[in-house]
Amino acid sequence: MGTLAGIGISGLPLMGRSVKRDVSGNTGTLAMSRRYVRPIRRVRASPLLFDTKAEMNAILVTLNVIVLASLAAIGHQWAPALYAFLIVGPFSVLSLWGISRGEVSARTIFVTTTVVVVGGLAVASFFQPAAAYGAILVGPIVMLGVTDMLQKKRAIRRNFPVIGHARYLFEAIRPEIQQYFVESNIDGRPFNREERSLVYARSKGDVDTLPFGTQRDVYEAGYEWINHSMVPATPLCSSPRVTIGAGRCEKPYSASIFNVSAMSFGALSGAAVEALNKAAKDGGFAHNTGEGSISPHHLHGGDLIWQIGTGYFGCRSADGSFDEDAFAERAQLDQVKMIEIKISQGAKPGHGGILPAAKISPEIAAIRGVPMGADVISPPAHSAFSTPIELLEFVTKLRTLAGGKPVGFKICVGKRREFLSVCRAMLETGLVPDFISVDGGEGGTGAAPFEFSNRLGCPLVEGLTFVHNSLVGVALRDQIKIIASGKVSSGFGLARMIALGADLCYSARAMMMAMGCIQARLCNTNACPVGIATQNPSLTAGLVVSEKYRRVARYHGETIHAAVDLMGAAGLSDPAELRPWHIMRRVSQLETRHYGEIVEYLQPGALLRDELPETFERAWKAASAASFFHQAEQNDVDAVTTGRSQEGESLVGADAV
Repeated sequence: MGTLAGIGISGLPLMGRSVKRDVSGNTGTLAMSRRYVRPIRRVRASPLLFDTKAEMNAILVTLNVIVLASLAAIGHQWAPALYAFLIVGPFSVLSLWGISRGEVSARTIFVTTTVVVVGGLAVASFFQPAAAYGAILVGPIVMLGVTDMLQKKRAIRRNFPVIGHARYLFEAIRPEIQQYFVESNIDGRPFNREERSLVYARSKGDVDTLPFGTQRDVYEAGYEWINHSMVPATPLCSSPRVTIGAGRCEKPYSASIFNVSAMSFGALSGAAVEALNKAAKDGGFAHNTGEGSISPHHLHGGDLIWQIGTGYFGCRSADGSFDEDAFAERAQLDQVKMIEIKISQGAKPGHGGILPAAKISPEIAAIRGVPMGADVISPPAHSAFSTPIELLEFVTKLRTLAGGKPVGFKICVGKRREFLSVCRAMLETGLVPDFISVDGGEGGTGAAPFEFSNRLGCPLVEGLTFVHNSLVGVALRDQIKIIASGKVSSGFGLARMIALGADLCYSARAMMMAMGCIQARLCNTNACPVGIATQNPSLTAGLVVSEKYRRVARYHGETIHAAVDLMGAAGLSDPAELRPWHIMRRVSQLETRHYGEIVEYLQPGALLRDELPETFERAWKAASAASFFHQAEQNDVDAVTTGRSQEGESLVGADAV
């Protein structure tokens, strides 16, 4: 303590007072004073220490002097060396100017290094002429540094010439480093390594068994499983199918429980679309066209579900509205088995789009029925209908124009009242769709706005159970099939969705991975490295259709087989026997529940009774078959339109706005 006191550490301020230690060495004794002691004196630097900034300045000045002096000396005997001053001179001036300002920065170090290297090459060339070839290496680096210092867009490059590019390099390769070297088997998103590896193994016919036990923490909240039975069942069918449109359609369709979700030609390459369609033919499952219409790449024998979006591509009139004749012509194709009206999708619900004129090739123009040379707009909402009743009338019209083929619509659940309005319209008109596709907010797309992808749209579990419950509540569930879509990639994922309320499932990204997608997440750049989500011929050349379609078909078959085996182990012989209570979920470390306890499942006709379920009461009362608006909001709109309130009072004036 005496030493410390000697150099001035005699007290520390605390709560307005000073704390002094007993210099006798008794550290347990504290003396308090209401005044601060003398300020702590600075500790004089040891002679062994040095000022780094001053030393660096000295080194840089010395280097400049040595190089300039060496060039001058050699130039006296060898005149060409003086030409080096044309480069070295300005850089040396910049270096000395920075040093004179007390600036030891990356810029100063770069210009000084340039002086040393260029000057050194000139000196070396005097003794060994071959050294002049070093300019081939040094020249581009110097030019890059000069460019970095002069550009004004990026501060990192301007402040750190040349080496600043390392930041952008590491930023560019970060996803690959993360995926291949950092993330564990179960941490990645959207699909972790375990999920991707399973798809790859099954598509290639490799070993898909798991050694040494699960890597998942079975006691972690969120872990799910299906309970097995002491009396396993033998499946009734190794490849279960679901009939859609039975009893209503002239041409009902028997669909696989696992099918290709909507992906358009344009978003995918022609080779990728062709591979998917050939796989659908080979594996006996359906292939959704996406809203980009039916292209020649879709017509290789696989069953098609033709999706109609707000742009009405393939059935579009000159003004962008729905064209009945164009629709009827394509809908009559034998390969088209069902029609799906796209109202919204999980990755970007409620979002329209623009197809720039520059991207419209003659092939795309012919397929989508759009003109060349002008932007094509896909609005957020349909122009063919604007109310729940009009939607069902449109469904009925398409069914007739398609010759009695099943017709349904696709939604990502948003406002619950709006879907219940459709249910009310079904009851009021007696018109019902043959199927409803429910897409989850976790669904993928080639390109979506950041906020739309991350923060808009109901996740699949909540959306699926709501749609299922709504149809059960109005006693129409047995007339309408539900297709679930959202990160379904395994047998358990398939069984889980069916247990929660679906009849069958879609998958998009898993089917892409079966073709070789490596989750590079470059779908929006036209630079997909495996030739799937790109139109670049040099990249699509890598996708060999004859090989990839077999992989997709094999993956589909293996996944169905895994799902059926899982159901058999649970004592179920048919997917239709799956119920919510078959799927267990750990909700905390010490508590587990089945989905029948987590989600309220309604009894048939529950919404038709006087006493409504509490969780549905408010939305059901606000729903109207005549409008997607809240009933109270619709009354306000009608009142403003007519100029009178429900009580007959005039609303003309400030209050009407």
